[in-house]
Parts: sequence; structure tokens; C-alpha cells
Amino acid sequence: MPLVRIDLAAGKSADYRRTIGDVIYDAMVRTINVPKDDRFQIITEHAAADFIIDPSYMGIVRSPDCVVLQITLSDGRTVEQKRAFYKAIVDGLHERLGLRREDVFINLVEVRKENWSFGNGEAQYAV
Repeated sequence: MPLVRIDLAAGKSADYRRTIGDVIYDAMVRTINVPKDDRFQIITEHAAADFIIDPSYMGIVRSPDCVVLQITLSDGRTVEQKRAFYKAIVDGLHERLGLRREDVFINLVEVRKENWSFGNGEAQYAV
């Protein structure tokens, strides 16, 4: 049920962008119990003037290759699961793309299950 928004600076290849999505999806399945085939991702590239990322907030030095991930998902995961999820994403992107760990910014947005409709105007997870 996660909706993943991937934002990055313009100029990366389709393979590069697809690999980011693959790494995130694999991490979701392995660490936060997302069902197989539950993959909804929106990848958006931005011109440098429209992609403003502080280069040193919280003492973390970021490059222009910084990737911003915003993941909306149903609430209920533990802090330990979230930590494992963050680490799996960062490690996977570093291993598969050589992306610096400092250049991965992740934001989770947790919502109640009744806030999803996967089609047909229905709230499939509402109890």
C-alpha cells in the first residue's frame, strides 16, 4: 500500500531511475512487510533551479545527486522496522548505483488504512 515519490535532479538514465525504484520496492518487501506486487512509484526529475536541497543540514554533506524519497504508507511499523527500511534503501542504492549514503533523504508519511482507495471508488482496507 505504499505510494513512493522519488525526486531527483534531471539527467539520470532510465536504468538509473528504475534501479532506485527496484531498490526501494525490494526494501519494502524485506523490511516492512509490504505485499508482493504492491508497487506504486512516481519518479520525477527536476531542473537544478527547481530542486533545492540544503547541502549541509544536520551536518550531513549532500551533493547535487541527492535523491528525495517520500513514502506514504499505512501506519503501524515499529521504529526498528523503519530503521531497517532506511538502512536497506541506503545500502541498496550505494551498492547498486554507487549513490553516496549522505545523498539519500527519506520521509515517511503514515496514514490510516481507510485513507486508501486502489480503484472503483472503494476503501479496500477500511474496516
